[in-house]
Amino acid sequence: MKDKRDHRPLRRRLGVVGAIVLLQWTTQMPLVSAAERPRWLAEEMPLPLSVHTPADLEFKAVVERQYLIFNLLAGGKWEWDQGHLAEAATRWDALLHVPNLDPGIGKLVRPLLEQAQKRTSSSPGPAAASSPSRPVLVDDRASEPASAEPGVPAAPGPRPVVVAGSVVGGGTEGPGGAVIWLKRADGNTPRPKPVRHAHLSQLNKTFSPHVLTVTVGSTVTFDNKDPILHDVFSLTKPNDFDSGLFDSSKPYQKVFHSAGAVQVLCNIHASMLGYIVVVDSPWFGQAGRDGRFRIRGVPPGKYQVLAWHESSSTVATSPLTVGESGVEDVQVQVGNDVRPVNLVPDKYGKPRQRQLGY
Repeated sequence: MKDKRDHRPLRRRLGVVGAIVLLQWTTQMPLVSAAERPRWLAEEMPLPLSVHTPADLEFKAVVERQYLIFNLLAGGKWEWDQGHLAEAATRWDALLHVPNLDPGIGKLVRPLLEQAQKRTSSSPGPAAASSPSRPVLVDDRASEPASAEPGVPAAPGPRPVVVAGSVVGGGTEGPGGAVIWLKRADGNTPRPKPVRHAHLSQLNKTFSPHVLTVTVGSTVTFDNKDPILHDVFSLTKPNDFDSGLFDSSKPYQKVFHSAGAVQVLCNIHASMLGYIVVVDSPWFGQAGRDGRFRIRGVPPGKYQVLAWHESSSTVATSPLTVGESGVEDVQVQVGNDVRPVNLVPDKYGKPRQRQLGY
């Protein structure tokens, strides 16, 4: 009798949905009720993977990529089922930007993403107000406000304007690198879209740029541009992570879901220090060496100005009223109470000398 068993690979027989169910079953993460956020929608993998050899590193990279795809795919569907269309669109948009994504996944997700975006943009009231807005970048490359859909007249209201000024303070470091963002004081601050193509490179045993600003939900790519291995990590919770050893052939990626400043170090080179500042506002800027900053696309209204600097232990805050002509002379003062640390921690939290590393 002819053998009628299906000899196709398991992943092809299961399909995308079946693979998700199989992954959840094999990792023994139980389902929960619809009202409770599933435990498997986590920023970190449930099982730590040790890296001792190049083969271990390659295996870890493959697993992390698959877990990222799973989280964005399944997480978007969970948000969709709960009616959180903006969150679903954010996750699925990030999924479609994963390099070399399986075309089958793209074919499955793209129609749902388009529906979520369309329904979010057309929903009245608070839901529309909380939908993601286009991020404002840190200089003259800043984006203009998103235009209305073709054939749909723009909603009346004051035209977005520019908020500019200067940062002072920062001690011997100077004001350069300070991150400034705005939060509405007279209403809800819209959730920003994730920044695309955010990179923190490792070059000449330094992080470049020294301070990187991204919005909540952004994926940061860590590019090793040195001819040596790096092991990038952070102990800053809840954005802590550990890349493991990696070289120039396989960049490491990390999604930052929580707002706040993240200290970034290298477990091999103790002198390497950088920062990723994650903001939960679409209106943000970063000061140049002279302390000047510029933020485009700010709707007139009442705001709270917030400023972070690596030399200050606190985030500076001050009120600001933005009129229909914008503001060009904002003055922001940052502190200087953080002293350099001679003993920096390794990824296990143990202190070490800065000069360690090849």
